[in-house]
Order: sequence, then C-alpha cells, then structure tokens
Amino acid sequence: MLKINEAETAQKLETFVKDRLIESGLNGYILGLSGGIDSSLSATIAVKALGSDKVFGLIMPYSKSSEQSEKDARKLTDFLGIKTEKIEISPMIDAYYEDIKKIDPVRAGNKMARERMSILFDKAYEKNLLVLGTSNRTEICLGYGTWYGDVACSNNPIGMLYKTQVRTLARYYNIPESIILKQPSADLWPGQTDEAELGLEYDQVDCLLYSIIENSITDRNELNQAGFENSFIDRAIGLVNRFYFKRDLPEIADLGLNTIPDRIILNGEK
Repeated sequence: MLKINEAETAQKLETFVKDRLIESGLNGYILGLSGGIDSSLSATIAVKALGSDKVFGLIMPYSKSSEQSEKDARKLTDFLGIKTEKIEISPMIDAYYEDIKKIDPVRAGNKMARERMSILFDKAYEKNLLVLGTSNRTEICLGYGTWYGDVACSNNPIGMLYKTQVRTLARYYNIPESIILKQPSADLWPGQTDEAELGLEYDQVDCLLYSIIENSITDRNELNQAGFENSFIDRAIGLVNRFYFKRDLPEIADLGLNTIPDRIILNGEK
C-alpha cells in the first residue's frame, strides 16, 4: 500500500519544483543539508529538475553536532555537484543561552532549527532563491518538526511522501547508500534519533498512518486485526491530534470577511 511508481513520482516532483521556480521568477533553490535522507532527496529532485547550478546547499552545524552528519552532507554535495557553504550556528545559540547545558534539549533543539531557517531565508534573499522544504509526510502527520523552523520553506517537494517512500525514491535516484541506511536523526543533540524521540518506528507508523489517512480506516478493531496494538495506535493518533496546528497557518479570529484570494484579476484582464 506504500508502494509508489518511482519514475512517475520523480517526474511529478521534478515538474513541481521547476514550475514553482518559474512562477517565482527567482534564480533557483537553497536548502539546509543535514546529511540525512530527506534533505538529500529534496536536493536531488531539484538538481534533476533544474541542474546543479540552480541548487545551493547550506551546512549549519552546532558545536555538538555529529561530525558524521557533515561528512554525509559533503558526500551528497559531491554526488550532486552543487555549491555549498558552511555556517556555524554555535555563536548565535551560545550568545542566546548563557549555559546550554541547563536548557531542556527539545527547547534548545527548536532554537537551533529556527536559527537555521532564519539563516536560510536570509541567504535566499541575498541570492534571489527559494527555500526548498525537506519535511516528509510522516513528520508532517506526527508534528515532528519545529514550527517556523525546519517545517518552514517556500515549497516542499517531498511533503506527500511517507518516510518509507522517501527511502524508495532515494534508491531510485541512487543517493549514496550510507545516507539511505543511516539512522534518522535531526542531530539536535548528541545521540538523538527520530524514532527514539517519537517512540515510534517509521516502518510501522507509516503503515498505520496510511491505513487511517489514505484508506480511511478509523475502526479500532479493524486496526487491531491489522496487527496494530492499542498503545501504538494511541501514541500515533495522539501526536497527529496534538500537533494539528503545525499543518496550518496560525488561526485568525473570524469577523465574517471574505477569504483573501491567492491572486486578484480585474475584469477584462488576463
């Protein structure tokens, strides 16, 4: 049920990033490269669609970030042939927190994610580029991302791919196997992994989310019969429900006015 037609999906996503760039009138895309599979896939899609000269990567480590993450990011840039810049975020983070050791790691991780996105949008302005998104559908469903941090972007080519589908498409594009096989991690603190923080394994939760969201199966007994335990179901649904707000713009108080249109075209004009 999570199978995709790789060639057809790749073509759709390449067309998407190309069309959005043409509509914007800007020069290309910029994205943060973590050395992980999601940013690697987004960058690869953009390069295949537009060429390596239209994609720019930023590597933004903190002093305690994994050295392997940067090595994997460099491996991806060599694979794609794109230009890259490294910007250390340690000075900004350490200037804000007097002693980061005393700060809750999730809070500090959110600050780092927002700092990186702030830098990305600033560099995008400098270079006349769009910021390319890197969040997959599993993360979006579960709210596993920093609001106005890593989930912020100009557009996102992989936002309708579940994590297991990201792996499938990464292999289609021949992304280095070491990147595909590495344990998913936002690298926000030493030893952090996505699955440990979520309390869910991607392969299993993808199947559950697909059953509920794509196949509209909301009967608990039916989900149990499919092999999902109640504690697992409750954990996943709890995250989906708790972080619903991350999937929308902030709510605006309703005073009965009309919705602002995406574009205004006056009568007699095209």
